Amino acid sequence: MAHETLAVPKWRAWLMAARPKTLPASVAPVLVGCALAYHDGVFNWSAAFAALIVALFLQIGSNFANDYFDFVKGADTPDRVGPVRVAASGLLSPRELQMGMVVVFGIAAVAGLYLAATAGWHLLWVGAAAIVAAVLYTGGPLPYGYVGLGDVFVFIFFGVVAVAGTYYVQARALTPLALAVSVPPGLLITAILVVNNLRDIRTDARAGKRTLAVLLGERGTRREYALLVGGAYAILPFLWRVGGLSPFVMLPWLTFPLALRLVRGVAQLQGTALNEMLAGTARLALVFSLLLAVGIALS
Repeated sequence: MAHETLAVPKWRAWLMAARPKTLPASVAPVLVGCALAYHDGVFNWSAAFAALIVALFLQIGSNFANDYFDFVKGADTPDRVGPVRVAASGLLSPRELQMGMVVVFGIAAVAGLYLAATAGWHLLWVGAAAIVAAVLYTGGPLPYGYVGLGDVFVFIFFGVVAVAGTYYVQARALTPLALAVSVPPGLLITAILVVNNLRDIRTDARAGKRTLAVLLGERGTRREYALLVGGAYAILPFLWRVGGLSPFVMLPWLTFPLALRLVRGVAQLQGTALNEMLAGTARLALVFSLLLAVGIALS
């Protein structure tokens, strides 16, 4: 069913484009990186705040870019079952979304410049790569999100780079433990994308958008989701026994009942019914990461 043009205030259209339900994906890794910096005695408020601004506005910019490029490439077809897209619905023009991308990526860049000035100018390359990755997920001549590579890039940039980068701008160094603690949030944030692509698997396939979900099929994608969620919990004993952290690092296991409910829901539901699973996975990533951060700090 085609989306009807909605009469909503402009500010609400921008809020819809930002997709607030996905934003926990940008907060979660920053929490974990800050907790490890606190654990190592190098926590810095200004660097932590700047890292949060970078993460949030990269996420919002990525959402704007996806909305824009999916529309201009014809991937947002009338039978799409996901939340309303502002370009396809006429709530914002493609030109407005382009300007929105410039503004939000600009804000992320300004915060990134501050971090580069305090922690090393080589970070400019990391920031530039993150912005390029956010745009090329659905933009450019060969969007990597259209050829099954979206999951890999989300894990790298919204998981490993976000956690380890948050730690680095405070510690001015990178440790094996910083990379290890980035894995669970990265897996759960990738799971958000997986349930999103599972929901859209049929319309994406018809539009020629070959996400990893399209390549794996529904059954394979449901298994991927379960493996990602299960993997986040499976690595916690490693952080405790091998990483040298205390048993408090097992605190995220308190969220396992929620994770189990989500895995069961994703295994059974289809179409718009998966929207609640998507929001639930974002909440799981945030609460899991918050408890992981607490566990690391208490270590």
